[in-house]
Amino acid sequence: PPVYPRSAREAQQEGVVRIIVNVNEDGEAIDVKLKLASAFEALDHAALEAVKKWRFKPATLLGHPVGSLVEVPIRFKLDSRSR
Repeated sequence: PPVYPRSAREAQQEGVVRIIVNVNEDGEAIDVKLKLASAFEALDHAALEAVKKWRFKPATLLGHPVGSLVEVPIRFKLDSRSR
């Protein structure tokens, strides 16, 4: 999961970031773009940086792995221990 940025945690910032990921046939994120930003740049940046490192299970077509686009929602929510 993405690291919750310290500055965002201290400022009690929460939000949802939506990212579009171009996943190749090997499951690598070859292009990662922001589709819908949260209200906070630190959360957006943390989400993008985390997803760039993720590995995905590639889509298949006729039993063979193929590249595809995937939308990934990431929710940053502080729990009661974080406040």
